[in-house]
Amino acid sequence: MACFNQAKSFLAIIFLQFGLAGMDILSKVALNHGMSNYVLVVYRHAVATIVIAPFAIVFDKKVRPKMTCSMFIKILLLSVLEPVIDQNLYYMGMKYTSATFAATMVNILPAITFVMAWILRLETVKCRSIRSQAKIVGTVATVGGAMMMTLLKGPALKFLSQSNASNGVKQVDISMHDAIKGSIMITIGCFSWAAFVILQAITLKTYPAELSLTAWICLLGTLEGTTVALVMEKGRSAIWAIHWDANLLAAVYSGIFCSGLAYYIQGLVMKERGPVFVTAFNPLCMVIVAILSAFIMAEKMYLGRVIGALVIVGGLYMVIWGKSKDYNNETPPQGGKLDQGPVDIHSLCLTIQENDNKESRNKDHEEMCV
Repeated sequence: MACFNQAKSFLAIIFLQFGLAGMDILSKVALNHGMSNYVLVVYRHAVATIVIAPFAIVFDKKVRPKMTCSMFIKILLLSVLEPVIDQNLYYMGMKYTSATFAATMVNILPAITFVMAWILRLETVKCRSIRSQAKIVGTVATVGGAMMMTLLKGPALKFLSQSNASNGVKQVDISMHDAIKGSIMITIGCFSWAAFVILQAITLKTYPAELSLTAWICLLGTLEGTTVALVMEKGRSAIWAIHWDANLLAAVYSGIFCSGLAYYIQGLVMKERGPVFVTAFNPLCMVIVAILSAFIMAEKMYLGRVIGALVIVGGLYMVIWGKSKDYNNETPPQGGKLDQGPVDIHSLCLTIQENDNKESRNKDHEEMCV
């Protein structure tokens, strides 16, 4: 049971990354079919609100604190940072590039979150500590690996090219101009996402109702996203039409899993492990998307991107190792029943002997008084 409690955070985040990888694939298919990214964001959070709100009403009834003005402002800011700014920029960047490219660029998120958490003193960094050095070096390696995947191509992997050619699938490649525009949009979105993660960690300290917080973020994100969509699409009504196709599947899947469950799961893990731990697993999503996109969407895979992926995985391991050491070295509460460490037998014997001497002296004193 103790091993499961320690591993459940890892399992939850890994499960989350597989779900996010599926969202990237489905969203890219929907965008290729002409769906507006603004409309996709609105439908995504509308679905998430409908699914999460009933659970929040029932299960958070006893733990949900009273809504205050400052709390509402924090939730309002959360709904702007991730559901509106980050997701729209991410989908726009994916339009110009590919699902693999977008998932790769997101790997700068752990570095941005680490720096923000360090500045806000949510993350402890001691330059002489081995685990802090591991987190720093791992973050740098993660960013370096993402840059390698973006800038270095190298030879195309022939076994994937032959597989796609045999299936009659035309391979997809992106120009440098589109790559630059897409990378800028995704990078700005990552800054917004990192700010969202930090603010969510701060908000959960005073509003410890994860389901209710998720429902509020999705509801306000739906309203704000609708306003943005009406302005950016200039009131075109045809863009809101949706049918039983990949567009509907992308909206429902991303709404239930990525906006509903994702906010809730990362909120739970964040309370236990911190914001940097949550974002450190993003490279895993990139690897999954790269493999699926190469076979499903015929995206070209190059040797340089594979090497960059390996560097990212190595950096991810170093960050997780540093975070796990921090978690293992946390001191338990004084009033708890947790293990307090090994017992010094010699000190224990001396303490017992001193107590016996005190009791014997007290008895002698009582006899003298009598």
